[in-house]
Amino acid sequence: MKIGIPTEIKPSENRVSLTPAGALEFSKRGHKVFVQLGAGEGSGFQDEEYLNAGAEILPTIEDVYRESEMIIKVKEPIEPEYELIQKDQLVFTYFHFASSEKLTNAMMEREAICLAYETVQAVDGSLPLLVPMSEVAGRMAVQEGAKYLERPMGGKGVLLGGVPGVSPGKVLVLGGGVVGTQAAKMAAGLRAEVTIMDINLNRLRYLCDVMEANVQTMYSNEYNIRSLIGECDLIIGAVLIPGAKAPNLITRDMLKSMKPGTVLVDVAVDQGGCIETCEPTTHDDPIYVIDEVVHYCVANMPGAVPQTSTIALTNATLPYGLLLADKGWKEACRLRKDLLSGLNIVKGNIVYKGVAEAFDLPLEDVNRWL
Repeated sequence: MKIGIPTEIKPSENRVSLTPAGALEFSKRGHKVFVQLGAGEGSGFQDEEYLNAGAEILPTIEDVYRESEMIIKVKEPIEPEYELIQKDQLVFTYFHFASSEKLTNAMMEREAICLAYETVQAVDGSLPLLVPMSEVAGRMAVQEGAKYLERPMGGKGVLLGGVPGVSPGKVLVLGGGVVGTQAAKMAAGLRAEVTIMDINLNRLRYLCDVMEANVQTMYSNEYNIRSLIGECDLIIGAVLIPGAKAPNLITRDMLKSMKPGTVLVDVAVDQGGCIETCEPTTHDDPIYVIDEVVHYCVANMPGAVPQTSTIALTNATLPYGLLLADKGWKEACRLRKDLLSGLNIVKGNIVYKGVAEAFDLPLEDVNRWL
């Protein structure tokens, strides 16, 4: 199979979808890998490394899309890429369709095969291709939140860990999944006072057992959220509903209960955000302020640490990419139910329930194309 690795053109996105080590694995199996000139530089990988791994360097993004049967990306295609995607071309990336009707309509019009990392779901319910970036984003949420709590950045001027004689900062984490767990770990490591909320009691029991003593668990509901937000310094939105839009747990009116300089970090922004006042931002312009509350809503947080993120992502996606290349997408999806769950749009038809429901569009049976 011919695999294309284009340069990511979303603003401030420095990740690349495949490391030279990954390119070598495709090459060893007889597949052709086309890498756009300079695609890996933002992550610290040079063209020469890809050449040594058996890949071919193509000068433009148009060349990569034109020559490839499968496009492997990091982020969803943005508007300049829509016209480059060919009918029946397999695009393997993070899509987050439920948060963008424009993207959904564009991919339906292109009649491509859209296989989304974020909905590839294992038998145990885990999301193996979302986990590595969720781990990065969860840890970064605390790192960025701590930075924007500094007074020169617009925050309260609170040091999360406190010092002897001064109480530590208070952190609220909404969601006890991968993002929330990693965020709570990082905040606890800084010696902050942490509360993590979820609606899954079994998950809360597990977190209660494994977290440090400065992490409390609490059932997530509106009453409990409202009771805590007025005293919190940093609030992290870490809610995930696979393939669907995130619910608004922090509403606009709640901002008035928060102290000036409180920082909100909405990691769920890719899926519409779990904070009502969330609007996607970029690393170049990461924050805005509403009602004296700082909002950090960068839609590609792991892009700020591209070397770590690229290696972690390739570690997770490579086995699936190799199977797709070896067997073709139809046979691969027949063999692996986790890959089958990754199919969101097939030849202009929505085959994933969460996407169809988000825009009140028809849901087609994916087995029709297998």
